[in-house]
Amino acid sequence: MSYADVNGVRLWYETHGAGRPLVLLHGAFGAVETFAPILPTLAARRRVVAVDLQGHGRTADVDRPLRHESMADDVAALIDHLGLTGPDLMGYSLGGAVALRTAIQHPGLLRRLVVVSAPCRRDGWYPEVLAAMTAQDERTAERMRGTPPHELYARVAPRPRDWPALWTKMGELLRREYDWSAEVAALAVPVLLVYADADSIPVRHAAEFFGLLGGGLRDAGGDGGDRPVSRLAVLPGLTHHDIVGSPALPAVALPFLTHGVRPPG
Repeated sequence: MSYADVNGVRLWYETHGAGRPLVLLHGAFGAVETFAPILPTLAARRRVVAVDLQGHGRTADVDRPLRHESMADDVAALIDHLGLTGPDLMGYSLGGAVALRTAIQHPGLLRRLVVVSAPCRRDGWYPEVLAAMTAQDERTAERMRGTPPHELYARVAPRPRDWPALWTKMGELLRREYDWSAEVAALAVPVLLVYADADSIPVRHAAEFFGLLGGGLRDAGGDGGDRPVSRLAVLPGLTHHDIVGSPALPAVALPFLTHGVRPPG
């Protein structure tokens, strides 16, 4: 458990277990504790490096906007700082978007990528979810005081008084339009997409995202030889908020990360 100075940010990270490195990125207003329910399962098989992103958890905010792209560069710099060779990366929600940008902006850095409950376009969220994102500001921060995310932040953040500022900066980020479809289609790294069947992202978007990765475009054949290198999992009985703590998540992620992925053809 330590800090790494990268790109002008002191990133908090924790290392658990041993083996091939797996970097974990939490969701908005979260921290490394987000993965606490599944961390023992992951760390039993992998060297897990869990990171607190800019302004979250034990990583203090700095004088720059919150952007998926800059946080992705922070993650790449941390991987380099730690000397991780051929790491895998798994991100949830906000962390899923940052993980995706890491793969896009730093081709060849990652061995495999797991994106959990994150779209590749801003309009991939349900309209009511987008409306809630648009409304996030300091007033929302005040209403969220006393909730589990605030209690965690108040306990671990270097400057707990920054809670309203975090909501303001997150609101600015979440109001920004983006569509990474073309860049997703150009990815060479194998990707596992994981969603809940009652996620904040409709299953139809998950299918479109998978299609950009070469999935769902043709029959795999009797021997599965025409399957894509990427994978899609829709986990039953879960939502956007409980998928990250479900044992079903490592149950689908670890086989993808452990076993060989045969290219189509």
